[in-house]
Amino acid sequence: MSNEPKVGVFESYARAISGPRIPENEWDYKIIPQTASRIKEKYGIKMDKKKMIPTDEKLINNLFRAGMEMLVECGVYCMDTGRVIKYTEEEVWAAIKTAPKRLVLGEGRDAVVLEGRRFDESKPPIIQGGPTGAPVAEKDFVAMHEAYAREPIVDTIVDGVCQTIYGQDPRPNTPFEIYAVKNEAMMIRLAQARAGRPGMGL
Repeated sequence: MSNEPKVGVFESYARAISGPRIPENEWDYKIIPQTASRIKEKYGIKMDKKKMIPTDEKLINNLFRAGMEMLVECGVYCMDTGRVIKYTEEEVWAAIKTAPKRLVLGEGRDAVVLEGRRFDESKPPIIQGGPTGAPVAEKDFVAMHEAYAREPIVDTIVDGVCQTIYGQDPRPNTPFEIYAVKNEAMMIRLAQARAGRPGMGL
């Protein structure tokens, strides 16, 4: 059995309520940009605006090393508690090694496999389509998601957020919020069924 440290949900929660307390504005506008800038210089990372996906092996390795260093140094900010959840490099590596290598999204003939890819692979990536968290008018919700589901190149749906539910504002922490979430899922499933892709991943 591996002796590598594994951090579960309960330990992460414990760190979320006991980690360093930092104001959100300081995290967003000082800690993250300053750390990113310093680590970017350290690893000599420069973006080629003509290449969205880097293909240089040295640059790829440096990006990974820089990302690892930034995660370990900065940690993860918990907005609910205003504290930073810290992880060691060993804990991050343990999470990487035990993470699933593939995931099936959807079911039946509409199922697709999500798995890691190298930049030079010929196999195309899966394509997720949808308004992706953007507000959508209630009257247009089904039709908009159906339009995405009808596109043959779209493999899964990343849904939008219904602006109203039966004309009511789905305010957070109210029954309307719960009602809206349930109805969004039902409307997206309806949209997928109308597009002839009922098993499409959501």
